[in-house]
Amino acid sequence: MLKSMTAFGRARAVTPSGRLDVTAELRSVNSRYLDCTVKLPRMYSFLEDKIKGLLAERGISRGKLEVYIGIDVIEQTGVEISLDREAARSYIAALTCLRDSFGLKDDISVMTVAQNRDLFSMKKPEDDLERDWQEVRPVLEEAIEAFNAMRMREGENLCADLLKKAETIEGYAAQIKTLSEADIAGYPAKLENRIRQLLTDFDVEIAEQRILTEAAIFADKAAIDEELVRLASHFSAFREIIASNEAAGRKLDFLLQEINRETNTIGSKAANTEIAHIVVDVKTELEKIREQIQNLE
Repeated sequence: MLKSMTAFGRARAVTPSGRLDVTAELRSVNSRYLDCTVKLPRMYSFLEDKIKGLLAERGISRGKLEVYIGIDVIEQTGVEISLDREAARSYIAALTCLRDSFGLKDDISVMTVAQNRDLFSMKKPEDDLERDWQEVRPVLEEAIEAFNAMRMREGENLCADLLKKAETIEGYAAQIKTLSEADIAGYPAKLENRIRQLLTDFDVEIAEQRILTEAAIFADKAAIDEELVRLASHFSAFREIIASNEAAGRKLDFLLQEINRETNTIGSKAANTEIAHIVVDVKTELEKIREQIQNLE
C-alpha cells in the first residue's frame, strides 16, 4: 500500500547508560523530491549523516522532512571544552567599545562573555562518537516507526478515496459508452438525410455510393471506442500501482495525465450534449484525484 508524505512521529527516552535524555521528532509534508532538514545540538552535528542514512534505510524517499533531535546531557564524560582566545579578545574589545561609545553600564564580566557560545568549542573523544550514535539511534528508530505507521494509515485512507473516485469515473465512462453507441448507430442515417437535403437545396447530384461512404467515414471519426478502451486500460494500471508497495506518486501523476488526455479527446469527438456534461463531471473527479496524488510518496 502506498504511503502518505504527510505524517508526524515522536519518541523520547533516557538512554540505558543514563547519560542522555533523547527526544526525536519527525514531521513531513508533500514535496516533489526528498528535502530533509536535520536539527541537532551543535556538539552532536556529526550525527546528521548517520540520521539521513537511517531514514533512507527505512524507505523515506519523498517529502519535505524535518528531523529534530534534542539531547539533554545527564552525565557528561570525556568532553573537552576549549576557548577561542582570539575570538574572545575581539568580542571583549567590541563590548568595551560599545560601553565607551554609548556610556553604558559596565557589566562586562566572565558570565556575560560566557553567554556567547561561539567562543567555545567542544570536542568528544572518537570512541564516544559511535557510543553516542548507538544511544541516540534506538530513540530515532522508535520515532521513525511511529512516523511510518502514520504514513501508512494516511496512505490507506488516500488510496481508498482514490479507488472510490476511480470507480465513479468508470461509472461515468459506462454512461458515455451507452450514449455514444446509440449516437453512432444513428449517425449514418441522420447524416445521409442531412446530405441529401443539402444536395436537394443546392440542386447538386452526387453518386449514391459516395453519400453512403461519407456518412460512414464521419460516423467512424466520431466513434470513441478506442478512447474508452484505453481509459479502461489506464484505470486497470491505476489499481495495480495503488496495490504495489513501491513509492508511486510520480507514476500515478503521469498516468493521470494520460487519463486526462483520453477524456479531452472524448469530449472533443462527442457531439452529444449529455456526453459533454458527463465529461465535465469526469474532469472534476480527475482534478480531485490529482490533488490527492500530490500527498502520496
